[in-house]
Amino acid sequence: MNAPPPVAIDIDTPGGRLRAELTGPPDGRLVVCLPGLTANLRGFDEIGRRLAAAGFRVAALDLRGRGQSDVTPPGTYGWPAHARDVSAAATALGRERYSVVGWSMGAFVAMQLAALAPGRLDRLVFVDACSPPAPGVLTLIRLAVERLGAVYPSADEYVARMRALPTIERWSEFWERYFRYELVPADGGVRARTSREAVLEDLAYGDAHDPRDLWPALTMPALLLRAARPLVPGGPFLVTAADAGELTRRVPGVEAVEIDANHYGIAAVPEAAEAAARFLAPDPAGGSAP
Repeated sequence: MNAPPPVAIDIDTPGGRLRAELTGPPDGRLVVCLPGLTANLRGFDEIGRRLAAAGFRVAALDLRGRGQSDVTPPGTYGWPAHARDVSAAATALGRERYSVVGWSMGAFVAMQLAALAPGRLDRLVFVDACSPPAPGVLTLIRLAVERLGAVYPSADEYVARMRALPTIERWSEFWERYFRYELVPADGGVRARTSREAVLEDLAYGDAHDPRDLWPALTMPALLLRAARPLVPGGPFLVTAADAGELTRRVPGVEAVEIDANHYGIAAVPEAAEAAARFLAPDPAGGSAP
């Protein structure tokens, strides 16, 4: 039997309205999925599908300023603000305890959430983010920001330009859905819904804050999925092997798994989804897997 289609809902939080997409059985353990700096909830299509098949209730979110969530005024972004949104969303979904999968900046929001509300979190999965990015990484990240605010002649033209980005190694239907989801009509063409101003504010917040300062808050089991391929051939890694080693040495209960993909492709490959599902799976006694 085919799984029921995802259900899109809006969740009102004190910070603003969030768009969420729900999959999996309504009585399953909740896993909240948090996209990265310029990303949207379509980035969790592969991971969400696998978790839903494993019996989890999956809520993939558009963070504020992204996708179909509210764009709020300047000064309302940053990791703590997004973490408060996530906590409020889980409450609105009727769950006191839940797990989080955070990709890129979403991992930093998950770490911030661990500092703000540690008693509510069962487990965390960090998808290729745990420490400050190197300068070369920031240059490539800013390339992703360049698409925001610009008007393109058509959706097909927009998708063709995204397909040509050097950071996308394995084009697939996953990326078609991901990029088309974020488009709205504008001035005779299309543009991305995501707010350039929101992204730049969050980028500035990240430049001024070291995620390693949040590592002491990781008192719950956590898994780092590290991209084993550089962002572009011969280029930098967002998480180096040394970064992953430092995290697992300094923080008890954190493990790391390497995935054969780069930072942008890691959420699209089945290996990452399988690793997340194994880590989050309940044990026979009803708790989390060891």
